[in-house]
Amino acid sequence: MTFDPAWPAGLPIGDGWTQTADTTDVIFPYDGSVVAAAPLGTAEHARRALDAALGAAPAMAALPSHARRAALTHAHDALAERREEFERLLVLETGKPLVDCKVEVARTLVTLATAAEEVARLHGETVPLDLLPAGEGLIGFWTRRPIGVVVGITGYNYPLLLAAHKIAPSVAAGCPVIVKPAPATPLATLWLVHLLRASGALPPAGVQLVTGDVEVGRTLVEDRRIGAVSFTGSAAAGHAIARNAAPTKVLLELGSNAALVVAADADLEAAADAVVRGGYYASGQACISVQRVLVEEPVRERFLSLLTERVKGVSVGDPRLPDTRVAPLIDDKATERVLEWVAASGAEVLTGGHRDGRAIAPTVLDGVPDGAAAWDEEIFGPVVCVRSVPDLAAAFAAVNRSRYGLHAAVFTRSLATAFAAIERIEAGGVVVNDVPGFRADNMPYGGVKDSGAGREGPRFAIEELTVTRMAIIRP
Repeated sequence: MTFDPAWPAGLPIGDGWTQTADTTDVIFPYDGSVVAAAPLGTAEHARRALDAALGAAPAMAALPSHARRAALTHAHDALAERREEFERLLVLETGKPLVDCKVEVARTLVTLATAAEEVARLHGETVPLDLLPAGEGLIGFWTRRPIGVVVGITGYNYPLLLAAHKIAPSVAAGCPVIVKPAPATPLATLWLVHLLRASGALPPAGVQLVTGDVEVGRTLVEDRRIGAVSFTGSAAAGHAIARNAAPTKVLLELGSNAALVVAADADLEAAADAVVRGGYYASGQACISVQRVLVEEPVRERFLSLLTERVKGVSVGDPRLPDTRVAPLIDDKATERVLEWVAASGAEVLTGGHRDGRAIAPTVLDGVPDGAAAWDEEIFGPVVCVRSVPDLAAAFAAVNRSRYGLHAAVFTRSLATAFAAIERIEAGGVVVNDVPGFRADNMPYGGVKDSGAGREGPRFAIEELTVTRMAIIRP
């Protein structure tokens, strides 16, 4: 299964495309076949991109609003025209089921369109400086100015969407951006960068891409001349980037072990449907997929019966087929790790827990204890862990007894319970009667604790990637 790239050869660095001495094969996780040979960048390519971005920074900052909006609108429209090609490419390079890749492209379009709209809302305010007598007669106002060069580093699970959430707000804010995709999944991001540069509305060096290893990433984030680093990936990698980048501003969208609480008064069938929908989409390779389920004891047996029956109907197989919901993970290393965590959990395996071809069968574990990696850490695979609790106070305490806090959910018919969850659960988002994996791309999105710092969503990312400049005038 091969893909013929629809963009120039090499890496988009500076004003053109730079040929690389080496390439790396992008592998289709379903059968191990080669999708395409991707250009392999080096630390020297990263340094060239940094120099070019710094050179383009004044022109990017001076771009009129209509030019920033035109670039984003052009990329949106060009992607919309080729959406089926992007969907197929994402299936090939990520191995995610087609249904999830369709969602990824749709959300990328929303992100680009929303960022284009936010260009018109990038403004400041007047300030009454005469609250002190010394300020009488002064005029004060503040504006938002670009923070400078942005380095965006993305994960492999949603490569196009994650890149859009780095690139689009940077362009809207007037910041040059250099994106480094995950080594396994560079292709869709390369194409997106090409579409933006092809708009003709930006300096070419305003949007660049460099592939490569850890040394490439370190070269990018440790350069003191940049304005911000925006990273999506594991907590361990995010912590290392934050240390290496200091004192540069760092935005981190890290991992989680998202919890879903089932109250005794919940619609149990809806809750079971949600766990299946939210636990196995993208084959479980999503930071807000359902991993921990806490069920009030009186409804435990009924809920488990409903859940296990539904899990048996989850289709496993070729991600290119429209009915497939679980496919092989990104590589064998990830698969082996997930299976090892399942085996070491000490829990009862209600269903799954084994290979189904190259994939992992959708798995439900009952009674996973604290201290087990399958409960404490981000499993990033098609595994759901269920535990019963005596009451909601114990459920909320268990949710919070985690180093993560990205999204959580509660199923209940009680408005009091819903508001108690919103008040007491320590997370960046609390979802009532839906999956913790719900995310609208225009809302503020981010976590607390080890799930990260800062917020995405174009409006909120633009605020992160700009700084206030105060003007004080005595006429």
